[in-house]
Amino acid sequence: MNTRPDQPLRLGTRRSKLAMSQSGHVADAVREVTGRPVELVEITTYGDVSREHLAQIGGTGVFVTALRDALLRGEVDFAVHSLKDLPTTQPDDLVIAAMPRREDARDALVARDGLTFEQLPDGARIGTGSPRRTAQLNHLARTLGKRIETVPIRGNVDTRIGFVRDGELDAVVLAAAGLNRIGRGDEATDLLSVDSILPAPGQGALAVECPASSTDLIAALSSLDDPHTRAAVTAERSLLAALEAGCSAPVGAFADLLADGRIVNEMRLRGVVGTLDGSTLVQLSTTGPVPQSYDEAMALGRELADEMLAKGAAGLMGERSL
Repeated sequence: MNTRPDQPLRLGTRRSKLAMSQSGHVADAVREVTGRPVELVEITTYGDVSREHLAQIGGTGVFVTALRDALLRGEVDFAVHSLKDLPTTQPDDLVIAAMPRREDARDALVARDGLTFEQLPDGARIGTGSPRRTAQLNHLARTLGKRIETVPIRGNVDTRIGFVRDGELDAVVLAAAGLNRIGRGDEATDLLSVDSILPAPGQGALAVECPASSTDLIAALSSLDDPHTRAAVTAERSLLAALEAGCSAPVGAFADLLADGRIVNEMRLRGVVGTLDGSTLVQLSTTGPVPQSYDEAMALGRELADEMLAKGAAGLMGERSL
């Protein structure tokens, strides 16, 4: 780590508009807590240059490896990841020093003519690169008595929304957090309730990662950590890990905090696994005291995963990511 107080801290980030925006927000917060200048170092990842669909190139880690390599080589001091892109196993020599307060975790629909999901015509073509979204969108359509066609897409926010603007697709589904972070949240025509579509584990949250040896930086970054966000996403990612599923599997999970008046006293964790056509879903939830430690949050996720596996979740995931 750079140690001179006037020397900029180097923040590694992907080059996309969204990554640069969310890294910029973190950089501002780090400048405030450290009094140090922070410069963004743009890094191209395999997931950025490959045109294959994420499920084909492995999903988990394709946006992360190059950033982590730069950290380990000392080319950057810390890095910002979208938490849902991180593999569930954490390298021993790197530490997630902070998980700032989570943005909106929901999925957002951007549809032609301002349509909501319920207003889409029968046979509507909806673009998504996510098996999780595909399974749940198809299931939601079935419950509404309509048929949709999900179309696999890749690309940045502009590219994806462009498919709708050009009339190629009736709608696309994106993370609400991403739209909000680049100032385009008002383009969503429908925010999909977590009661209908569970987000990806960790969706809407960021991970600020640095080498385990950078003890001073870890201490400084820890002030950006939001304990409730960390407890929730740790439980969600524990569920994902216990199902032995990578982010290319159709697994959704969401933990929310339940308040009795103003006092937050319980956490509810929901999980879903489904077939891509939406014909079969295993969707369960569990509620317990808000986890006070990493181990308690992990236990909550494993407990729900065990129940889901007992209900046949493994058979719905297709190939498992090892």
